[in-house]
Amino acid sequence: MEIIIRGATEEFAEKLVALAAQHHAELSISTVRPGWTVDRAERYLRDLTAGSRRMAEMVIVDGDGYIEADRVRSVLGKLNGPSNGLTRAVPRGVRKGWWPEGTPAPITPVSDPANPSWHQNIAYRMDKELVPVFREALARITAAKKAAEAMGITPGGTGKTSSSGSPYVTPLGYTPIDLDGGPITADEDQQP
Repeated sequence: MEIIIRGATEEFAEKLVALAAQHHAELSISTVRPGWTVDRAERYLRDLTAGSRRMAEMVIVDGDGYIEADRVRSVLGKLNGPSNGLTRAVPRGVRKGWWPEGTPAPITPVSDPANPSWHQNIAYRMDKELVPVFREALARITAAKKAAEAMGITPGGTGKTSSSGSPYVTPLGYTPIDLDGGPITADEDQQP
């Protein structure tokens, strides 16, 4: 017998096992919890467009989980593309089986409570308990890029990591990279 239940609590799973045992059924249950692990966070970050990843890094590293939208706008310009990329990444990961349904978005917009009819966000936030998880994921990405460069490998291939602008480096020394391993620059096209 195989039963697949997604999003169940441990308490429910234990009751289901007990019920199956009463009927002498052989049943094993594995639970996949929605939420963010370092592995899931790394996959999420690697799947983002360059502008979306830069925005995520600004929330995680520069803002320590909360950053004013105007500060992000001053670096990225319009936020439509990057914020849409953040929004679309979670359901895309569910479709691809990278994380279970019910996994919450790690970065969420903050609306102006004094002016709810105006839809421009005033900030972006991440729950404090997720910040260290995503920082570790960023550290893994940076370490992988540095290891590849130390071996003489240009992530993404020749020319993929070159750019006309200078790379953005966060206050903690992280250099965000695009999906091909190239540095993100201030003048990079931010279209999704």
